[in-house]
Amino acid sequence: MTNLEKGKKVVTIAYGCQMSERDAETLTEITRQEGYQSSEELENADLVILNTCCVRESAENRILGKIGELKKLKERNPHLKIAISGCMVQQPGAVERLRKRAPFIDIWTGTHNLHNFSDLLHQVEQGGKVAEVWTEPKLTLESTPLAEKGKLQANVNIMYGCDNFCSYCIVPHVRGRERSRKPEEIIQEIKDLVDSGCREVTLLGQNVNSYGKEFSPAYDFADLLKDVDQIADLLRIRFITSHPKDLSDKLIETVAEGQKLCEHFHLPIQSGSNFILQRMNRKYTREYYLSRVEKIYELLPQARITTDVIVGFPGESEEDFEQTLEIMNLVHYSHAFTFMYSKRSGTLAAEMENQIALDVKKRRLQKLMSVQNQQSLVWRQKMIGKTYEVLVEGPSRTNPERLTGRTRGYELAVFNGHPELIGSLVNVKILDAGSWTLTGEIERSK
Repeated sequence: MTNLEKGKKVVTIAYGCQMSERDAETLTEITRQEGYQSSEELENADLVILNTCCVRESAENRILGKIGELKKLKERNPHLKIAISGCMVQQPGAVERLRKRAPFIDIWTGTHNLHNFSDLLHQVEQGGKVAEVWTEPKLTLESTPLAEKGKLQANVNIMYGCDNFCSYCIVPHVRGRERSRKPEEIIQEIKDLVDSGCREVTLLGQNVNSYGKEFSPAYDFADLLKDVDQIADLLRIRFITSHPKDLSDKLIETVAEGQKLCEHFHLPIQSGSNFILQRMNRKYTREYYLSRVEKIYELLPQARITTDVIVGFPGESEEDFEQTLEIMNLVHYSHAFTFMYSKRSGTLAAEMENQIALDVKKRRLQKLMSVQNQQSLVWRQKMIGKTYEVLVEGPSRTNPERLTGRTRGYELAVFNGHPELIGSLVNVKILDAGSWTLTGEIERSK
């Protein structure tokens, strides 16, 4: 243990994707090793960490608003230390711009040097402020503390970075090129998590389907899934995100044959128009995408497919948008994350001609959401009267006297049951369904 004062409180707030949440967990774990205790009470915090996102302008605006709130908090609590980390900080020139806007921040650090956060914290504890943002990763992927132990569910990084360079996306510029972790390190981390009580892991990567492409001898994502599926006492395995262009038959077959692999594919389509897909640099066509969906349903009729969709991309005509709606009606997603396109400085799409007017984007988004909400409701209503395996996660947020958990297809279910069932698999018969939540009763424990 370091010479930092014991018992200090740290509040960590994450914005953005699961990778950002996982980075926030890493930072929390680093501070725990330095004697801090995790807390959710900002007013009593000794250290606040914001792990940021820059995928959309709206995310940056929320973060800047939160930084403004923290300024007021620091005025009331001068000993408070504030750290800003993550993708927003990693953008070229961002630190200089942000430091001028928020000179009261103590630590600025990016995505490539999370492992040395304790060193930055030591410097600040001794007085002064520090900004350290590496332009590229320099050390091995195992130099950073692993996931926080003792939780029922855990996110596990299997790779970092992205090589796809979609024209709207800033991620490859702030997280670097793809790097895969060694399989033995991933498997050992999961075993350690299981020993601490974890029963479900989600394997994370910007594109998990390209995991291991640099390995020799050959070892790919499907191989990793087969090995993780053999870990004793682990109940469920999920993964995110799958790029359609790299979704192989081998991977789909592996999920179909696995015991603990959840039959849930998050497969972003982004647009149903080949013209827009090409402008997005997605490297697949709608026809190829639909062939992947067909293969999934051929081997896994019970599978759930979720997606991401962007409306109002530069140059999107009404016909292009209608083709996206057509895809939604062909695939019947159980859930979709829908977004209006917004410019990101440093991306090709930000400089494209034929930017779409805001009112048009809003209209298209509302229509898309209406279609998807109806499809989500139909999906769940079809589940009424059937029984599904659910991992009991804990008390329901809206009714603590009931339990909640998710099916293998990632649908949220609420049901009666004793708290001692938390962490176990139960069979739940579905009695009612809304667009987002299922209501049921336990038939028997597994």
